[in-house]
Amino acid sequence: MIDPADLLARAGLRPTRQREAILAAMARRGRPVTAQALHLLLHRGAGGAGLATVYRTLQALAQAGLARTFPAGEGEVAYKLCEPGHHHHLICESCGRVVEIPSCEVEGWAAEVANRRGFEVSSHQADIYGRCDVCVREEAG
Repeated sequence: MIDPADLLARAGLRPTRQREAILAAMARRGRPVTAQALHLLLHRGAGGAGLATVYRTLQALAQAGLARTFPAGEGEVAYKLCEPGHHHHLICESCGRVVEIPSCEVEGWAAEVANRRGFEVSSHQADIYGRCDVCVREEAG
């Protein structure tokens, strides 16, 4: 379970009721969520954060490395709480599920690919898109 006050402190944000509600909603969702969708979720519940607060909080969490952005179509961005530190993602194109992959599972491959081409790596980001096991089973069943 996340500690909203700790996450907000790591992002350099003062803990407020609205920010804590944003974090709780993101944690419950477990999948990337747009600022607009998160704003709607909060207004259905008791969180009631304004859209500007939602955007600012999401951007601050992303800048602090506590949330990651994903394309959401039509130039929109979705956010997901992530473990701090370098890692990669498997992203289901059917249901939107995101699975974090420890960087050690990708580092060797990235270095080998770059080395074979005489490329010196300064950084990398690997997001792998496809369908998760649940969606594959549902389609087969």
